[in-house]
Amino acid sequence: MSGTGRRVGRPRAQARPESGLPTREELLEAAAELFTTRGYAATTTRAVADLAGLRQASMYHYFAGKEDLLAALLEGTVGPSLKLAALLTGRDDASAEARLWALCRADVALLCDGPHNLGVLYLLPEVVRAERFAGFRAVRDELKAAYAALLAATSAGARLPPAAFAVRADLVFGLIEGVILIRREAPIPDAEAFASATADAALRVAGCPEEVMARLHREGEALLAACSA
Repeated sequence: MSGTGRRVGRPRAQARPESGLPTREELLEAAAELFTTRGYAATTTRAVADLAGLRQASMYHYFAGKEDLLAALLEGTVGPSLKLAALLTGRDDASAEARLWALCRADVALLCDGPHNLGVLYLLPEVVRAERFAGFRAVRDELKAAYAALLAATSAGARLPPAAFAVRADLVFGLIEGVILIRREAPIPDAEAFASATADAALRVAGCPEEVMARLHREGEALLAACSA
């Protein structure tokens, strides 16, 4: 601590260009780049610290290890969507179909955001099985349940028998997360248009008739604008 009671910052390993990001975010950016290009297993904490311009020992002030970096990155891919889902499910001034469109569109945009395809980290064996990532899996399950709740409130979803509904819910959620594999194969040139088109496709999978799609698209966009205001 300094004489003023303020924590003294950890020393950096080397000078680097100013990014404007807090040190913790710089470490996450470095981990995102290395995990998605070099691979999680092949990346060391030293490599992350070096890329972020820190001494390895300094990195441990922010993260206990590689698993903590991965957990933080994973949670960042679902947390905003789960927060939006809570807002949307609590609204009664829009149809369930429009609210489902808005969630789909925002979720795809999040998965397309940034230079690194973080969603591909979902497929890591460690993420699927390790106890350390049980929290992420639970949050992802909450998000999937929010999709199902909105689908159940739609006209088409309400008419489905339980077994058919479960399949339809899996298909909608799988379509949204499918962006992970699409993005792995090739860059998505217009993420905004892609997100909107995927949300349209999700409503078609949900059973919405084609003649109402344009209206639901507009209502969904208005909902997103209202939620972000």
